[in-house]
Amino acid sequence: MFGEYAYNLKISSNKSMTGHLLGASGGAEAISTALTIKNDIIPPTINYNSPDPECDLDYVPNQSEKKIINYAISNSFGFGGHNGVIVLGKYKED
Repeated sequence: MFGEYAYNLKISSNKSMTGHLLGASGGAEAISTALTIKNDIIPPTINYNSPDPECDLDYVPNQSEKKIINYAISNSFGFGGHNGVIVLGKYKED
């Protein structure tokens, strides 16, 4: 989907901090994504200590990163095929 541009994207997993929230996962993920955009801070994927060499993207390991974020994708993949994806963007007043 993103091709070579995927190497410019930041990937973060809040599940590493919360565990699996089951039915609340999508809502919690959307809130985390909205706050990431609002505050321009990407939360870390904590306990990321043994990277898989086959997974060569930027997973924001262990430390949050300050970066201007205008849009973000929130993915939620649950048990039994309960999946959702939403794209959120920064509110800009005219």
